[in-house]
Amino acid sequence: MVKDTLNIEDPMYYQNRELSWLDFNARVVEEANDPDNPLLEQLRYLAIGSSNLDEFYKVRVAGLQDQLKMGVIEPDTKKQWPAKKQLQEINKKNRKNVQRQYELFEHKKVQLSEAGVFFKSVKELNEQDTTKARLLFEKDILPAITPYGIDAYRPFHQLSDGLLHLFVKLEKNGAPYVAIVPIPERLDRVHPIYTKEQTYLLMIEDLLGSFLSELFKGYQITYSFTFRITRNADLELQEEDAEDLLSVIEDYLEKRKNGMAVRLEIDQRDAPVNVQNDVDFIKKALSIKRYDVYLLDGPIDLTFLNDTISLLERNGLNETYQPFTPYLPAIYDKQSIYALARQKDLFFHHPYDSFEPIIQFVKEATDDPQTVSIKQTLYRVSKDSPLIEALKQAAKAGIQVTVLLELKARFDEANNVHWAKELEEAGVHILYGMKGLKIHSKATLIVKKEKDGFRRYVHMGTGNYNEQTAKLYTDMGLITSNNEMTQDVFNFFNYLSGYSDQPAYHYLHVSPFDIRDAFIENIEKEIDMHKRFGNGHIIAKMNSLTDKKMLLKLYEASQSGVKIDLIVRGICCLIPGIPGVSENITVRSVIGRFLEHSRVYYFYHNGEENLYLSSADMMTRNMIKRVEIAFPILDTSLKSHILSILRLYLYDNRKAWILTSDGLYTKSFPEEKSIHAQNELLEINHTLSPPLSNQTPKQTWVDFIKNVVFNR
Repeated sequence: MVKDTLNIEDPMYYQNRELSWLDFNARVVEEANDPDNPLLEQLRYLAIGSSNLDEFYKVRVAGLQDQLKMGVIEPDTKKQWPAKKQLQEINKKNRKNVQRQYELFEHKKVQLSEAGVFFKSVKELNEQDTTKARLLFEKDILPAITPYGIDAYRPFHQLSDGLLHLFVKLEKNGAPYVAIVPIPERLDRVHPIYTKEQTYLLMIEDLLGSFLSELFKGYQITYSFTFRITRNADLELQEEDAEDLLSVIEDYLEKRKNGMAVRLEIDQRDAPVNVQNDVDFIKKALSIKRYDVYLLDGPIDLTFLNDTISLLERNGLNETYQPFTPYLPAIYDKQSIYALARQKDLFFHHPYDSFEPIIQFVKEATDDPQTVSIKQTLYRVSKDSPLIEALKQAAKAGIQVTVLLELKARFDEANNVHWAKELEEAGVHILYGMKGLKIHSKATLIVKKEKDGFRRYVHMGTGNYNEQTAKLYTDMGLITSNNEMTQDVFNFFNYLSGYSDQPAYHYLHVSPFDIRDAFIENIEKEIDMHKRFGNGHIIAKMNSLTDKKMLLKLYEASQSGVKIDLIVRGICCLIPGIPGVSENITVRSVIGRFLEHSRVYYFYHNGEENLYLSSADMMTRNMIKRVEIAFPILDTSLKSHILSILRLYLYDNRKAWILTSDGLYTKSFPEEKSIHAQNELLEINHTLSPPLSNQTPKQTWVDFIKNVVFNR
């Protein structure tokens, strides 16, 4: 291919965003087939795959269906596919993915049976266990069930999003009848029956279906089957002229409950051959298309496996990951975190490093009479957040507390509305975000009046202020007292809370737009440096890569000879390894015990080494539709520390999937040494101390990881 005639806009050089996401979910599901994962963890990956897919349908597929209904003809920016084409391709790929998911579920059932655990239907039980099942049904299920007939006086029942329903065909005196029986959400999905050596797991829908005659006295049950619908949750939030965003959000949440149906799932195992007539009946009632119907040979909604795992764990099946304690140096008990921050920037890599110092950062400020103000952005917090409690106590103690609580955090809106009301009642100044933008930044500013005057302290990170997800997601964060960095964050909060143009920052890059501009500028500088010195190198770790301008600039850098290593967990619309286009780019996705959530961007710059942490992915929504922060790591030892972590991921050959030039992901397998980045980081964190100035690690991170990679 001649470079001068290359059309870099050609759709063949890009992946469709939605199909790339489906590839990601397939990688998650495939972890259920990895023998390195304990059996119950394999089940958990199947549950995660189902949960992921539910959200995908509620938001992404729903959005495309809306485009199709409204006649929107604008194609996607990468493949140039209109909505109809995207929906067709999603349908083809997802059906294969779902089939694979259920194949793996059947395989896991075999493995569970070897451990004495069996999924059973009532008709498979002996007489004694059938009696137990009936008693269980009568005691724990029947009192909560309400059947709904369908006729001229009882219209088709309003079906709740995500709820299991039984479709029941009945007969009396030769006349047919139809009823729908919703299964209340708060009932247990799985019910165990124990024998001396075995555990039988009975599904609630099977128990209900087996004893339906208890609900329809005098009628003959012809047959029944289980179904579920998924509704559109991508409703447009009307912010225009909203005087009270809180009430707008509450109204929006009510409307979302009754969004249009976007998917119908049917468990066809017990359904008769002529179930198609019933499917057509439900489809018509829901105004749903044929290609949005999934006939499944297994239980609907595999998220029930999460509860199954908990049940089996309680009964002694020790087939989960070994627990670990996040690293928490004793120095945090001996010295104030602010005293440490005055000496040197503090770096945290969760979940390997404990989240406790971040909580301590706020709690210690709350208890300090020198604290004048606390400002914090909150996007997703836990239900019993210690940070919320600390902020409330700070406000009650007379500290000026300002919290920017993003009410538009998807699927966390109700939780955030609740916290907004509680914080306001405690005297906290609440900001609800900005019109047309989501505040996705992760930042906390503490202002103290110390002996030598006012001093600011800042925490910034790549992940949410959520101590629960901090145990499950990999994220990075920094606490600093650097004057210019803290001044930047001070200006940032004042920009959000008051009225002013976006300020000029010393170090921060803040979207909308500025992060994209800064990264493009860094890539252009890397191209220039490579032309002069021949050593151009970019490493970027993120959740997703979709922004067309960033894709074009990365292709340009590759064509200039810059080496580019991308670690992209989820969506990647770029295709590496194409001669003349992207032959200098590698892409890998690491799927493992922890959700890879940190965003890190590194530019070699002939040894100058610019390295940024950010709340933003290289996605268009992060670049132009959200308020995000990218901040540099200034301390050279911390820079080396983070770079060594990136390099460890680049050597991972156990949990990494490699994206090839044909757009397919292949699992990486060790040739000689097996390197599992997450496991290595767990081991390292138990061996080394964080690089604080008043602690000397046994060995530097860089040397330790070199040992892992080269000398093991």
